[in-house]
Amino acid sequence: MIPPKESARFVWRMEEVLDLYEEPYDEKRPVVCFDERPCQLLAEVREPLPPVAGRPERRDHEYERRGTAHLFVAFEPLTGWRGVEVRERRRGREFAESIRYLAEDLYPKAEKIRLVVDNLNIHTPASFYEVFDAEQARALARRIEFCYTPVHGSWLNMAEIEISVLVRQCLGKRRVPDAQTLRKEARAWYEARNQQQASADWRFTTADARTKLRKLYPSVEP
Repeated sequence: MIPPKESARFVWRMEEVLDLYEEPYDEKRPVVCFDERPCQLLAEVREPLPPVAGRPERRDHEYERRGTAHLFVAFEPLTGWRGVEVRERRRGREFAESIRYLAEDLYPKAEKIRLVVDNLNIHTPASFYEVFDAEQARALARRIEFCYTPVHGSWLNMAEIEISVLVRQCLGKRRVPDAQTLRKEARAWYEARNQQQASADWRFTTADARTKLRKLYPSVEP
C-alpha cells in the first residue's frame, strides 16, 4: 500500500527506472541491476531414497539447520549477462566489495555504471567509505550512478526476475547444505544462462505506467 502523500515520490522513482530501461545499449554507461537474497542452508539428516519406477525420490522431513548464506546478484539486461556471488553476511562491507569487483574487474572501461538497486540502507556510496580508503571510495562513487526503485516498488528491479529464475531453475525445493555447494551450483547456473545470453522480456514502459497505473499518479488541480 502506497500512502497518498508518497504517490508523487513513487511515480518519480518509477519513471526514472523505466526511462533508464528504455535507453539503448551503451558500453561506456552500462545499466546493471543489483539485488540480494538470503538462502537458508539445510543438510539432510538421513540420505534420501533414490527414485524408482513409479515412485519419486523420498526425503526425510527432518533436516539440520546450518545457518544462512546470501546471494548477491548483478544483471545487465541488455547484454544478457549476470553474475552471482555467495556471501556469509549482507552488510555494507559485502555490498562495497561486490560493487568494487563489478566496477574494477568486470567493467574496468565503463565511464559510469548505472546501478539499479532498492532502498536498503547499505546501498549508498557511504558503504564504500566504510571499507576502502578515501581515494578508492571516491573513485568508486564517481563511477557508480545509483538509480533507486521506489519504496514498495522493488519489483521494478530486473535483478529480482533473475533471482526468481535462479531459485526456480537451480535451487527449487532442494536442501543446500553449505555455502560451497551453493556457490558451485549458482556458478553453473549463471554460466549456462550467460552462454545462452538469456535476458528479461521487459515490456513495461513509462507510457504503460501512465495508463495502467494512472491511479498512482497524483491528481493535479488546475
